[in-house]
Amino acid sequence: MTKRETMTAEELLDAVGPAFGKLRRSALLEVEDPISQKDLSRTLVLRVVLEAEQDAAEGESADGSGAGRSEAGEITVGAVARHLGVDPSVASRMVSDNISAGYLVRAASQQDGRRTVLHLSPEGRELMARFARHQRSAFECITADWPEQERLEFARLMLKYVDSQDALRPRIPGKDAPR
Repeated sequence: MTKRETMTAEELLDAVGPAFGKLRRSALLEVEDPISQKDLSRTLVLRVVLEAEQDAAEGESADGSGAGRSEAGEITVGAVARHLGVDPSVASRMVSDNISAGYLVRAASQQDGRRTVLHLSPEGRELMARFARHQRSAFECITADWPEQERLEFARLMLKYVDSQDALRPRIPGKDAPR
């Protein structure tokens, strides 16, 4: 029996926060097709744009608010800032870095030509596909000695957790939005 299996409910719940911190710090686990630290940071912005595009294809906005997005799945630098909970100037620098790296392109909005929207470039799509393969490889490496049922249950519960977190995002544009 491991130490974690003998923890009380309170001890187990108190250990969750530090565990999430360790997950973030170990994201570069050396597995097949590793991702550089710089590209790992870039995937934060790319994920926001990719999810907006995917949600548009499914007919909904990623955060349910429609903030910074049109029905066509357009996403702006402001929407990236709101989604990541950073200052617009920080988001602007992050977006510019992705553009310089060739992962994002700016375009005029099809809904309002005065607005500038973001799209993944083919290179950005390839980086996200490689990142997905890396994440899958890391998960399989880390959980290699787990029973299959536990691996699948953990994956299901992690996805449920993320869905619950997304459901807590502010629904009204600008109201209680993280700054």
